[in-house]
Amino acid sequence: MLIKNGTVVTMNKKREIIKADILIEGNIIKEIRPNIDIQDDKVIDATGKAVIPGLIQTHIHLTQTLFRGQADDLELLDWLKLRIWPLEGGHTPESNYLSAKLGIAELIKGGTTSIIDMETVHHTDSAIEAIYETGFRAVTGKCMMDYGTEVPSTLMENAEDSINESVELLKKWHNKGNGRIKYAFAPRFVVSCTEDLLLRVRDLAKEYDVMIHTHASENRGEIEFVEKDRGMRNIIYLHKLGMTGEKLILAHCIWLDDEEMRILSDTGTKISHCPSSNLKLASGIAKIPELIDMGANVSIAADGAPCNNNLDAFTEMRMAALIQKARLLSPTAMPAMKVFELATINGAKAMCMKDKLGSIEVGKIADIAIVNLNKLHNAPNEEVDIISQLVYSAKAEDVETTIIDGKIVMKDRKLTTIDEKALLEDVNKIIKTQIDRAGVKK
Repeated sequence: MLIKNGTVVTMNKKREIIKADILIEGNIIKEIRPNIDIQDDKVIDATGKAVIPGLIQTHIHLTQTLFRGQADDLELLDWLKLRIWPLEGGHTPESNYLSAKLGIAELIKGGTTSIIDMETVHHTDSAIEAIYETGFRAVTGKCMMDYGTEVPSTLMENAEDSINESVELLKKWHNKGNGRIKYAFAPRFVVSCTEDLLLRVRDLAKEYDVMIHTHASENRGEIEFVEKDRGMRNIIYLHKLGMTGEKLILAHCIWLDDEEMRILSDTGTKISHCPSSNLKLASGIAKIPELIDMGANVSIAADGAPCNNNLDAFTEMRMAALIQKARLLSPTAMPAMKVFELATINGAKAMCMKDKLGSIEVGKIADIAIVNLNKLHNAPNEEVDIISQLVYSAKAEDVETTIIDGKIVMKDRKLTTIDEKALLEDVNKIIKTQIDRAGVKK
């Protein structure tokens, strides 16, 4: 495959932006330079367009995409207990498959090529099947929940069953799809997990050399519960259990004290920032500039469709920049380049794939998005900082072509691995059944 005449936003160490062609062989970027002259039947003309690394979102719930608009205007714990947990508990293999496929379709159309995903307790196999079939890239895992008086019976499990099912899924799916699919253990959060489960997850993640993906310090009620139930603050507790480190990614991390921020920075624990979700659930605003200044690795994500309500990385980048400027009353609190790093190279680090993803460089995997910035909402398109355009004015709909693992999954806004019309029909048919099954009619 040859991408010709694009403005390549490399995100290499020098942050070079160059006019060049990109030659892809198999799934690897083989050459980047102007005027590559070869005969190839797969030539994409990117004249006047930005060619960017595929965007990476590091905290997504594909299992929740089907429930968009079903849990609005609630704070986190009510959102979970009254709506999301019952809805997740009502999933069937078919509905979870369709939910994942819907999320993947939206992500691809917005230039996102990789995610870290947390599924629900049951039917994870169906969701991973959707990831596999569509050619998407994901670190994913079954949600684990074995504790709590308010967890519905449809989601409550015992630790042994949770561990056994997780290990079976890991053995089936880890590194499948030419390495596109990675498995991660996914205990939901301390509130819904026993200490025994967390300790066993810690040990199994080390044994299998995989990541752990969980939530932490998102909501003040959550913080209060953990302090009362475990006798210490969230991050301190996870650190005491020996879970912190480069293979742990924590979503949100809003309500941190200085000691917790230092622990995350010193241990190399990954943080996924979800600005729109944090605002919509009234959870708060994370101290992202301070964490970055301390050396923490921060990436970005949309979270789930019911708390956002979209999976658009461009919206998240713009939001991540603006909320910190207002919080700190400083226009330079989160400049455009720093924000774009969250969605590219920092995302690759969060996935433990910094040597393979996150930038357009020779030898890296060809996960690429081609963005048409020649639109009214981006104009004028001359004498302007392209990174600023991408962060402040670009939209998901500006992405024209998406390439994952060297394969075109969207060309000229048309999905190539998903029948968009049929998918929309299927999800609209099934949603009423799912609401009825969950018993959460408004």
